[in-house]
Amino acid sequence: MYLNKAIIIGNLTRDPELKALPSGITVTSFSVATNRVWKDKNGAKQEAADYHNVVVFGRQAETSAQYLKKGSSVLVEGRMQTRSWDGADGKKLYRTEVIADNIQFGNRAGDAPSSSSYGNAGAGSDTVSSKKADDTGNALNQLDSIEYPEEEINPEDIPF
Repeated sequence: MYLNKAIIIGNLTRDPELKALPSGITVTSFSVATNRVWKDKNGAKQEAADYHNVVVFGRQAETSAQYLKKGSSVLVEGRMQTRSWDGADGKKLYRTEVIADNIQFGNRAGDAPSSSSYGNAGAGSDTVSSKKADDTGNALNQLDSIEYPEEEINPEDIPF
């Protein structure tokens, strides 16, 4: 059995580039940075960043180009692919990319929940269900939370 699966969670290092193939299919490419932290044999903290080229096709390409920007957090699921071509000097060039099957957007770059993020909600204005107005009229970001049952769950009650 063979498996070619990549899962990357990181931040965009540049704005996405949207293009169209001659066949009309849209293609978006961008780069994602991931970092890792470890301790070396002396116990000193070490850090390194890796950069991943990502290619997205179709409707997800359009959505990615529209909503992602440099610094955006993203989760990319897909497969690794290396392509090659002859450079201008006749030298063979290679590029390894993640061909995305699924893109999930994280928080927008620079977004931090705050009471002033949404401005003032005037009387009679509509608010999104995840936002709630306080006494001063400012909309507060209310994150939906999962309420777990307090009693123990019996594994035999799970239907699968």
